[in-house]
Amino acid sequence: MVLPFRKTLFWIHLVVGIVAGLVVAIMSVTGVAIAFERQVLEGVEAGSRTVSAPGPDAPRLPLEVLVAKAREAKPDAQVSGITVFPSETAAVQVALGRAGVVFVNPYTGEVRESDAKGWRAFFQVMTEWHRWVAMAGDNRPVGKAITGACNAGFLFLALSGLYLWWPRKWTLKTVRPVLWFRRGLKGKPRDFNWHNVIGFWTLPVLIVLTASGMVISYKWASDFVYTLTGNTPPAQQGPGSAGVKVTPPTEDAPRKDLGSMLGVVEARAPAWTSITYRVPSPPREGKGGKPDAAVDAVTFNLKQDGWPFFATTQVSVNPFSGEVARSEGYADFNSGRKLRTWLRFLHTGEALGWPGQLIAAIASLGGVFLVWTGFALSWRRFFAKRQPRDTVASPSATPGT
Repeated sequence: MVLPFRKTLFWIHLVVGIVAGLVVAIMSVTGVAIAFERQVLEGVEAGSRTVSAPGPDAPRLPLEVLVAKAREAKPDAQVSGITVFPSETAAVQVALGRAGVVFVNPYTGEVRESDAKGWRAFFQVMTEWHRWVAMAGDNRPVGKAITGACNAGFLFLALSGLYLWWPRKWTLKTVRPVLWFRRGLKGKPRDFNWHNVIGFWTLPVLIVLTASGMVISYKWASDFVYTLTGNTPPAQQGPGSAGVKVTPPTEDAPRKDLGSMLGVVEARAPAWTSITYRVPSPPREGKGGKPDAAVDAVTFNLKQDGWPFFATTQVSVNPFSGEVARSEGYADFNSGRKLRTWLRFLHTGEALGWPGQLIAAIASLGGVFLVWTGFALSWRRFFAKRQPRDTVASPSATPGT
């Protein structure tokens, strides 16, 4: 006997939900937890991020000195980035990789610990569960494969759920029970009502979150975005671009200091809101064990107010001449890279500012309830309580019949 398509799809929907449900619930819970990470950290760390400006003409210490102060205070940590802000009362933020951050007074070199160590540790744990189901080290690729597959399963659940939900007849009587919550329901009717209502209202956002998650997880999905827009996919996965290489004029040519190069970047955008310098990893050796002749340009990520909210400009400076080797912003991207960048920030909701983050968080919370009600409905289907039968003795019945 061949099952009809709708019933076949239902059973596939049920099995995928059971298999991927636990991981989907973990990703949904952690997605809610990290939705407003940036805002929470900025609020809690307001004190450590602020310094007293000694005066409008007070000299600022060189960035190299500030980095040295941070390394002196945290000798076991690896400096991974430096972020400066235009405000005279803003401390310089020095990222220490997994060790967190410290804030350095740009006038005195005083190093301050973060006031949100507990929050940062919490968000780190939530991120590890969200991306790798808490797997670490060499097991992270396995964790990434699990979350990627379950995220794809969640996308299938959303699309197949829409088909299964679709009413055969569009009347108020048939549609109303699956569009809003009904009072007084218990057990299976309640779970069915919640599953349908929450699924219907969160469906558009969940499709965006899961589809963008696939683009982040799989290179073939990322490449498809470029191919779909008629552009050649980049060699590396992600929306970024390859670094800029420059050739030193002489073998022992002196390098410009970070402060002078930072001034070149500041001059390109008077209304900048933050500039971040990512400290590069140790240089790799070329073929034959010798360093490459060309060296990496010093790259700064410049943030300005404007649209899109997530847009940044990557400015690469020649460390020997101090000239800009390349400046690339959102307006310079091809359509494939623009769409790929949008998907990256739509996944967290940041593409639309805090309202987008709130919508993403609510939809993720809805995902938790979808898993719960789905498991409850599956449990009742497979382990339904048998109702006792009322037996009436027949006149012709005999003991042992």
